[in-house]
Amino acid sequence: MRRADRLFQIIQILRRSQRPLTAHAIAAELETSKRTVYRDVSALMAQRVPIRGEAGTGYVLEGGFDLPPLMLTAEEIEAAVLGAQWVAGRGDPALARAAQDLIAKIAAAVPERMRVHTDDPAIRAHPAWNRVVDGIDMAQVRAAIHNGRKVRLLYRDEQGRESERVVWPILVGYWETVRIVGAWCELRQDFRSFRTDRVAAATFLDERYPERPGILRAKWRRAMEAQAAEGRREGRACNADSGASGA
Repeated sequence: MRRADRLFQIIQILRRSQRPLTAHAIAAELETSKRTVYRDVSALMAQRVPIRGEAGTGYVLEGGFDLPPLMLTAEEIEAAVLGAQWVAGRGDPALARAAQDLIAKIAAAVPERMRVHTDDPAIRAHPAWNRVVDGIDMAQVRAAIHNGRKVRLLYRDEQGRESERVVWPILVGYWETVRIVGAWCELRQDFRSFRTDRVAAATFLDERYPERPGILRAKWRRAMEAQAAEGRREGRACNADSGASGA
């Protein structure tokens, strides 16, 4: 790898990381030595690239730094097209159109020799075999998430029983055959997942919920991790009981 390419790659690695990265981690990804990383980072800092940190502690790229657009590699084009294909096949109509537009924009922007990776990619995302019919306007759901606004739902459970509740939507999840809205539920005072095809009616409220969506998503992730850990503990306990019974 040329030194100029390596310098760009170091910036990209730091840009996508949410925590300090050691020279060892950077060197492992670039398949080079830690000494080379130390030297390259020093060179970037000398060029006033806002990298904070030092050897042995980890490096962070401070916010607000940007580079001119770089040419995409073949792998990056295929990754972008594959992701867009997946969204086009499984997203709601607005996102599906946006994904198709994205593929067209990538095809128009890349050189002719790279266009094969958009027109006839070697990997493809298969369309969803069972598209759900949303009972709620997903574009408005995304707007409510971005703006931190509440939504009143009339929701049907697996048995078709209806309940009305006010929720704080924080994310949209895509399963293989259904979509869900992750939210804090005022009725249950806990996080809940609502299948979009089971929403009978929705009213988008002007009232904002009291916490930022990003903070709620962090709490939701911790709650999901705690549930998963509890499930693993219960599984180990069941296995231990089975072993004791067998003995």
